[in-house]
Amino acid sequence: MAIRVLLVDDQPLLRTGFRMILEAEQDLAVVGEAGDGLQALDQVRALQPDVVLMDIRMPRMDGVEATRQITGPGRDGPAKVLVLTTFDLDEYVVEALKAGASGFLLKDAPAHELVQAIRVVAAGEAMLAPSITRRLLDKYATHLPSGEEPVPDTLHTLTEREVEVLKLVARGLSNAEIAADLFVSETTVKTHVGHVLTKLGLRDRVQAAVYAYESGLVRPGSQ
Repeated sequence: MAIRVLLVDDQPLLRTGFRMILEAEQDLAVVGEAGDGLQALDQVRALQPDVVLMDIRMPRMDGVEATRQITGPGRDGPAKVLVLTTFDLDEYVVEALKAGASGFLLKDAPAHELVQAIRVVAAGEAMLAPSITRRLLDKYATHLPSGEEPVPDTLHTLTEREVEVLKLVARGLSNAEIAADLFVSETTVKTHVGHVLTKLGLRDRVQAAVYAYESGLVRPGSQ
């Protein structure tokens, strides 16, 4: 079955370009387009896409609010949202990730990266783009809590090893890199990540990284 993709961007030329790239792939199908967040909500309900390629800054309703409504609680098998941003790291991307986006990609990314990102997100994984995500969170750390806030009770539900794994996820490491760092197998890492997400009520690794910053577990610029 082809992955059903909805394109959401207020620039028609960009949507056309994305459509040309995606329709060249046998396993991807562009099922619709929207020019703003409100249209996106209508299209998601009508077309049931697997992945929404979402611009951030749009008229009427921006990509952050649209993402929140598409992926929010109570949604039955919600579409995954892959946020598109400009070359300059966009301060709104942090909010989009917190709202439920499964990852983000730069608009000038090569075509093969766009295609791969959609496949990764459709498979239920997070498109972290680790180094970029880390720089983004560091850059906009002023929008996150100062670290003076009390540690969330949910953090105390994690084992010592799960806290270690969460810190490494927040640093943007892949499962293979975490496994090498902790001298365990990738399967063990996947198990730990799964436990972390379940215990903290998080959707994916992207939200886990944001949580680690918000809770003060990882501070901006820390190694």
